[in-house]
Amino acid sequence: MQKIYFSLIISIITIFSFETTLIAQKNVIDEVIAVVGDNAILKSDIEYQYQQAIMQGMSAKGDLKCQLFEQQLIQKMMLNQAVLDSVEVNENSVINEVDRKMNMFIDRAGGKDKLEEWFKKSIIQIKKEQMQVVRDQMLTNSMQQNITSGIEPTPSQVRAYYRKTDPDSLPMVPVQYEIQKIAIYPKIDQKEIDRVKSKLRDFQRQVAEGRDFGTLAVLYSEDPGSASRGGEMGWATRSTYVPEFANVAFNIQEKNKVSKIVETEFGYHIIQLLDKKGERINVRHILLKPKVSADANTKAISRLDSIKTLINDEKLSFEDAAYYFSMDKDTKTNGGLMVNQRTQSSQFELEVLAAMRQPALAKELQKLEEGEISEPFNIKDEKGKDVFIIIKQKRKIPPHRANMSNDYQLITDIMTQKKQEDAIHEWIKEKQLDTYITIREEWSGCNFEYKNWIK
Repeated sequence: MQKIYFSLIISIITIFSFETTLIAQKNVIDEVIAVVGDNAILKSDIEYQYQQAIMQGMSAKGDLKCQLFEQQLIQKMMLNQAVLDSVEVNENSVINEVDRKMNMFIDRAGGKDKLEEWFKKSIIQIKKEQMQVVRDQMLTNSMQQNITSGIEPTPSQVRAYYRKTDPDSLPMVPVQYEIQKIAIYPKIDQKEIDRVKSKLRDFQRQVAEGRDFGTLAVLYSEDPGSASRGGEMGWATRSTYVPEFANVAFNIQEKNKVSKIVETEFGYHIIQLLDKKGERINVRHILLKPKVSADANTKAISRLDSIKTLINDEKLSFEDAAYYFSMDKDTKTNGGLMVNQRTQSSQFELEVLAAMRQPALAKELQKLEEGEISEPFNIKDEKGKDVFIIIKQKRKIPPHRANMSNDYQLITDIMTQKKQEDAIHEWIKEKQLDTYITIREEWSGCNFEYKNWIK
């Protein structure tokens, strides 16, 4: 049977868990096909997952139902051990994740009524089912983390692993770049800030006179994530929001009351309290972002042109120019060198830049030779703000087989994942021996990867 890695197990469980609890089929005679500790596995669980797998085009070597069944056995064993080890999950995290999922499915269905009609269940029933699904998933993830905690190879172990590994088995790494940048944000005119605040004050007045806050949010809010839901953010704790937003939102005492204007790094907001339960709140907001004038854009470009000239005339190094002039606080103190947040290295693949939604940066980068500096160009930062930058292609690393010189972190990650997988496999084998497990005879003929499910 094809080897089942734990990461795959978790991902498949995650994919199917929502549909498993939501899909309602009449006239299905259910039965318990296995018990692991105190946890039962129903035949319907496997049937639902199998149907979803087929619908999504999944295939597997061997019997797919048997593989799905074994994945369920492993998850139930993890859940059983989580109870024995008193592993707990944060209920606020469970609620927030359920709210996120519910909002996603309501959007997909086209509204709450359509979602209820689709699944022939009330929103309350669907949400209640999801609470247990999400809680189990988080407990399983916590158990995985407990099993693999402390697995962190030392540099000498990484070097030894690299020496022992057949080079042909290491992955090919596509072309990579090291990138430096200097960023200048166009200055927003005070008149534009005043215009935005005036508009928000007008919204406050309209709500006070009886207009629906949610309607205004749909029509005018510039937060794409919440505007379609009438500005509703969902249940959240204080740590969910940036401090300026949280401080105001959590100080609103009356339901439906609208806050003063709040400035954050995203723009200017007004907030309406929908409900409050202990340390959690549900609010709506309207976000407006001041627009940058053409004149401010021109001045930002001109400033970058001047900085580039200083560097090209060797009156200033790129590193010093980044320190003195760049407005990007994350890169200015390290010579403008960008850091890949996925790998914590300074090397980027073009695919990564695309995933960061920076096609303009990728396009400009490919125009440069190593050591060359770009013309100023515009991108959106991670908060959606316009910023002008110049970049330097510090280094271009051709496609190559992963090696210690260029890809130490990648090799470390490969080794760490291998050690974690080994730890998970050993844990499963050990727990099979001291966990109560019973499987119905008609399912005992599966060609399991782990042979001790049946004792």
